[in-house]
Amino acid sequence: MQFIGDYSPPVGRFAIVASRFNAMVTEALLSGCRDALERHGIADDRIDVAWVPGSFEIPLVARKLAETGRYAAVICLGCVIRGETSHYDHVAGQAAAGVMQAGLATGVPVIFGILTTENVEQALNRAGLKSGNKGADAALAAIEMVNLLGRIGG
Repeated sequence: MQFIGDYSPPVGRFAIVASRFNAMVTEALLSGCRDALERHGIADDRIDVAWVPGSFEIPLVARKLAETGRYAAVICLGCVIRGETSHYDHVAGQAAAGVMQAGLATGVPVIFGILTTENVEQALNRAGLKSGNKGADAALAAIEMVNLLGRIGG
């Protein structure tokens, strides 16, 4: 049996955890994510959004949402931009590890849609200005993972 990308509308609700930090970027990611979900048959009333202060806080809320059993997938949206200190490395690394752990611990697809960029220009480009919208890409990954796990019995 071959498993390929399936973007047909899955059943269930979707949660999005979005960071308020770097809101100019994360609001664009959220818009792209919601648009992609809706274009693939996920009605707005099946989408819940939880705002958190920053990307470091995303994994805890993502895990709590996944543990409720109410969501087919949890999509994590944030933006960490490198600065002059090592703070970037800590936030980006822990956010990535926490998102991965939330999915592994719960068996629910928890999608990493957190931008990690060198500067604001790169972030804006990835939030829809030039390089597509990574929020939309995260939505597609969520749909594909829900459908794939459904097919393999997970």
